[in-house]
Amino acid sequence: MTEPNRERLRGTFTEDADLYDRIRPGYPPRMFDDLAELAGLAGPAAPHPGPRMLEIGCGTGQATLPLAARGFRITAVELGAELAAVARRKLVGFPRARVVVGAFEEWQLPAEPFDVVLAATSFHWIDPAVRVAKSADALRPGGTLATVSTHHVAGGSASFFARVQDCYERFDPATPPGLRLPSAADIPEDGGELAASGRFAPARFRRYARELTYSTQEYLDLLRTYSGHRALPAAARDGLLECIGDLIDRRYGGTVTKRYLTQLRVARRGA
Repeated sequence: MTEPNRERLRGTFTEDADLYDRIRPGYPPRMFDDLAELAGLAGPAAPHPGPRMLEIGCGTGQATLPLAARGFRITAVELGAELAAVARRKLVGFPRARVVVGAFEEWQLPAEPFDVVLAATSFHWIDPAVRVAKSADALRPGGTLATVSTHHVAGGSASFFARVQDCYERFDPATPPGLRLPSAADIPEDGGELAASGRFAPARFRRYARELTYSTQEYLDLLRTYSGHRALPAAARDGLLECIGDLIDRRYGGTVTKRYLTQLRVARRGA
């Protein structure tokens, strides 16, 4: 992804923050327990009065809130002011969690290092020249960088996702012909970027698969939160969504099931 495209697309998320918060699927609860365990912050090993976490790109707080409830002291840096406002509303009962508006690349790190740096479905939006080194700089020796990625994989309403490519090829010229979803097994466990930096120990991974069912309107609302859909010209986007909605209603009885793979990557900072 080129830098101009990254800047343009990541700016779309804040355009409808309430819709994003309502319809995006969030994260499996077990993931947060695994994060604490892999980071060595569970049980008696947890720092008192709670581990210090820096969250990169908290969005509307879908990961922030469960972690604040688990006792983490969180500073979350969010680019979009509207997204940050939603997160602050959700975190009002957790005074040890604060949200600041800004770009992580430009945000000044505090003097006191963090126990954990977390990027939940946001690390790929950060400048590759900055993200690994600055995350390492933010951590104490032995601290943990945790990144979460979410993938749409084969499963669920499989025939729908094959047929819907006709809509994409018709209205989005960037769609590769005959595109099909990867299987969960095709999603790699990639720690190469962290290893190449020389700042982190080998990464460890946890994976979580689940299926969620959407009504036609819910599914169209979900698509409206995706940067690639939001960036389409209005006429093409409207035509695409109408085509998809008609397909769900006519062929799938008004509901569609989507299979997600959530991947947690955890790596300790070296001395």
